[in-house]
Formats: sequence, structure tokens, C-alpha cells
Amino acid sequence: QVQFVESGGGLVQAGGSLKLSCAVSGIRFSFLTMGWYRQAPGKQRELVARISSRESTAYADSVKGRFTISRDNAKNTVYLQMNSLKSEDTAVYYCNSPGPSVSGSFSLFASWGQGTQVTVSS
Repeated sequence: QVQFVESGGGLVQAGGSLKLSCAVSGIRFSFLTMGWYRQAPGKQRELVARISSRESTAYADSVKGRFTISRDNAKNTVYLQMNSLKSEDTAVYYCNSPGPSVSGSFSLFASWGQGTQVTVSS
């Protein structure tokens, strides 16, 4: 059974940086496109970054140029480096596989991790 364990969130001032990690088990990680999603209070979960098995990346316009997604197939882990954080980045961040989707809330797996809270103070 697939399991996602996110970590690395916290409270940071606007303009600061955080690096999130997501350890994945139960799937053939290296073959899958992986993504980072976020859900702010009262809003739908949205895909913000994705990385293919060949390490091709794509980002939502709201984070382009500030966030960088990467993966380590040897560790079954996907990362999200977040720089120049803004108050609107405040959300719970999750990882999953977006499949062919490049935006929205679709995920291949119905199971989600607990997420990691990112709070940006202005």
C-alpha cells in the first residue's frame, strides 16, 4: 500500500526559505511522475509542482521561479525547495502522483499523507 510521509514545514517570515521532503513507499517510485500539492484553508487542494520520471519539471504560475522540485530515486524521496516565500504560500503541503495532469487536484492515489504545514508571516 502506498504511503507518503511529508516533512520540513514550519513558520517562516516572508522572503524566507524552506525545503520540504516526502518519503514514499509501496509504489515503484522511480517510474512515476511525482508532484507537490497544497491546500490553503477554505480552498481546494492544488498541484503546484511536478517532476517526471525523467526529471522534467513543471510549476504553477504562482510558484514559478521561486519553487524547485527534485527527486532522489535511490531514497524514494521527492523534495520541494521554496524560496522567496509569500503569505499566500501558507498552506498544508502534500505529495502524490499527478499522473498526466499538469494542474488541478487530480492524483493517481486516493491515499494521502498527513501533509506538512507551511506558515508564512508577513
